[in-house]
Amino acid sequence: MNILTLLQASTVAADVTEQAVEKELSIFELVFDVNSLWIMIPLILMLIWAIYIFVERMLALNRASKEDRNFMNNIRDFIHDGKIESAVALCKGNDTPLARMIEKGLSRLGKPLEDIATAIENTGKLEIQRLEKRVSTVGTISGAGPMLGFLGTVVGMVIAFHNMAANPNNLDITTLSSGIYTAMITTVGGLIVGIIAYFFYNILVSKISNVVYMLEAKTTEFMDLLHEPM
Repeated sequence: MNILTLLQASTVAADVTEQAVEKELSIFELVFDVNSLWIMIPLILMLIWAIYIFVERMLALNRASKEDRNFMNNIRDFIHDGKIESAVALCKGNDTPLARMIEKGLSRLGKPLEDIATAIENTGKLEIQRLEKRVSTVGTISGAGPMLGFLGTVVGMVIAFHNMAANPNNLDITTLSSGIYTAMITTVGGLIVGIIAYFFYNILVSKISNVVYMLEAKTTEFMDLLHEPM
């Protein structure tokens, strides 16, 4: 009796495993179904592009936010000692937005402080534009992904109901439900792409805001330094 029970249990477990494999394979086939590839391929490409931009921008932002704690102290010492060329050389040796902004301010020494501040501000705007490069594309993907997926669903539903109306006497509920499910897959794909891109976009925007705050704080420190008695 125990052996028979074990055999029945193993048979049931095998059937469940086989059904799970079949279900997994059917989902895979539906995702890459011929009828939905015209939507799924663009969605996959959009997701890959969003991931590439996110990784590339995060690396660039990490480099931009990398701060040498002794940088401003060295700039202060060079200015107080009258070693402007050494300060400029230090800036050129640091490939960061802050160093380029300070270098622009140093090149304007001797002019009114308003002109120096304006030069630094203009350089800062250019640096921020470089930091925001292609970030708007990720925002566009976050909005376009769900809409593209919904378009695929609507088109699929239209085709399904058109076939139903064209063959009212030969309705196959299995074929109809499969077609509708295949159409709904595009909405799922679009939402996945949109959600991932949405998180990427907000992370990048938050990171850029932190870098901008740091640049503003350091440039303010530099302007205060110019007000100090030499």
